[in-house]
Amino acid sequence: MKVAQKTIKFLTIAAITLFTAVSFASESDKKQDHDKDGGRVNTKAEVNDYIKHHVKDSHDFSLFSYTNDAGKRKHVGFPLPVILWTSEGLVAFMSSEFHHNDDGHVIVEKKGLKFAKVHSKIYELDKGASSISFDEDHHPTNAHKVLDFSITKSVFGILLIGLLMIFWFSRLAKQYQTRKIPTGFGRVLEPLVLYVRDEIARPNIGDKHYRKFTGYLLTVFFFIWLLNVLGLTPFGFNVTGQIAVTACLAIFTLVIYTFSGNKDYWMHMLWMPGVPVLIRPVLAIIELAGALLIKPFSLLVRLFANITAGHIVVMSLIAIMFTLKETMGVAGATFLSAVLSFLIILIEVLVAFLQAYIFTMLSALFIGMAVEDHSEAH
Repeated sequence: MKVAQKTIKFLTIAAITLFTAVSFASESDKKQDHDKDGGRVNTKAEVNDYIKHHVKDSHDFSLFSYTNDAGKRKHVGFPLPVILWTSEGLVAFMSSEFHHNDDGHVIVEKKGLKFAKVHSKIYELDKGASSISFDEDHHPTNAHKVLDFSITKSVFGILLIGLLMIFWFSRLAKQYQTRKIPTGFGRVLEPLVLYVRDEIARPNIGDKHYRKFTGYLLTVFFFIWLLNVLGLTPFGFNVTGQIAVTACLAIFTLVIYTFSGNKDYWMHMLWMPGVPVLIRPVLAIIELAGALLIKPFSLLVRLFANITAGHIVVMSLIAIMFTLKETMGVAGATFLSAVLSFLIILIEVLVAFLQAYIFTMLSALFIGMAVEDHSEAH
């Protein structure tokens, strides 16, 4: 009975997904596609543009594109809600109305306002303008940016992983109420939870305080790890490769260890004992810069740079089948691309875990430095 229910749920989700994807593909044929990112990718310049487009956030999912028998370019993917705060208030519509265009040629009219998308940014055209104009640097001259609260690809990924974590850990917690050993996917989660608690939280924060911060460390570890793994799927997620996301995670850690710091922590930072008085103000500036700037900056840049670099490398290796097909032939270039891409993806699976571990470990270390009782340590 449970198997049948799971099968029905899976088929229902698959049907909805297929219908959405097909609908998006048919919608994209209503207007001519001017966006280079949605066209063929053959030359080196087109490959570079496509890679840059891939690592950025997007207002929709684009799985693949093809040319039908009529010579029209079709795109298969998923539209996402576009939510804008404009000069006339809130405006919402689906991203499919832009028809994969990203250079401002497609104009969307809603509530008497006109919108265009340029380099993944949505602009509201000035009153009376029917098309968007650009200056020499390709900046819009007759349009202005709006406040964008859209459910982008990265936001969708964050919501998806957040809901999955709530579901998985809620079930794991319920299982502990009735049995000592969890079953199902809980068996995968339990050793990781124990590892974060016993190998990261307790050694770095101490037996006295580690329980208070273990929940945060578990959340950060699984959130980053699952998002990194999600980025290896064909859906094109690059959530932890967005510096806004890594900056928010770093700020959370900054706030926690700043407001959890005890008297000894601030004393050693602002008026370090055991050094000449004239040196103490200089050391205070250095310590404050380290705590408030350097530590969070190191957290956000390390995660952002490694994940983004991984995506660029994988996409570059996949592009070998296009850039080297003339010298190696189609079969040779495709084989080389497939082998190298497979090997680098195996490394990226390790990097996905490693970056989650490093971020969590450093967060625990910074928190431990803030809550350490120096009298006990001495």
